[in-house]
Amino acid sequence: MEERNIRQVRRRKRRRQRRRAQTVVILLFLCVVAAIFYLGFMTGCSWQDYKGMEIKAEGGGVDNGEDSEADKEDFIADKDTAVDYEEDYGQTEESDTQWNLLLVNEWHPIPDDYEVNLVDAGGGECVDERIYEPLMEMLKDARGANWDQMPMVVSGYRTAQRQQQLYDEKIHAYSKQGYSDGEAEELAGQWVAMPGYSEHQLGLAVDINGATYDVYLWLQENSYKYGFIFRYPGHKTELTGVAEEVWHYRYVGIEAATEIYEQGICLEEYVEHMNQ
Repeated sequence: MEERNIRQVRRRKRRRQRRRAQTVVILLFLCVVAAIFYLGFMTGCSWQDYKGMEIKAEGGGVDNGEDSEADKEDFIADKDTAVDYEEDYGQTEESDTQWNLLLVNEWHPIPDDYEVNLVDAGGGECVDERIYEPLMEMLKDARGANWDQMPMVVSGYRTAQRQQQLYDEKIHAYSKQGYSDGEAEELAGQWVAMPGYSEHQLGLAVDINGATYDVYLWLQENSYKYGFIFRYPGHKTELTGVAEEVWHYRYVGIEAATEIYEQGICLEEYVEHMNQ
């Protein structure tokens, strides 16, 4: 009898312990639910406040047809800043991007009114004066990948006459190999652009010669830091119209060059995206 009483006491004790545990679990669950609800409510309020501020910043608030004095002052200040920038640099930021992003390929000729101011880049080659300093800096930094020799610009700015000569020579070379006139012209166009359709006539493109192929690998990985792009990668030939040229680099500016490098695109794709 005594043992039976002991077992009953133990069973009652275990039931009480289970009820306490269940109660604790339920309370914890309710606390978690309440905390989640509270955080969600506060996050929603913060988001609404943020969106309200964003709409006001974008001018999306209620328009009563009148501008506040503060808005007028901000507009005048911004306008004055823009005028100062244009006076200091002779051009707005928008117009500044036009020269370095000018797209020239077999479908986009050089504008008739295009002009270039040239400087000597060594070896009898010239480039647009605006790209001289970043070009020289890039070539100096490339020495480590070129047996400690500074790579050379072997082709910079070209006149229309010089471009015509190179184009004709390439066609003649393919004709001597037995290609028809049409085939020779098509093949030549993959390597030498027709006059009026060559980046070299801009003064913004250079062909670089190194003592070792390693310098081209270095340029492909580092040229964007100086505002230049590997202009004609092999997997973009259908878009550029030019077969791969590991030696050909084009100046587009550091911002554009960085985006082109990081996204793995070519200038045609970058300009198309900008236009859209």
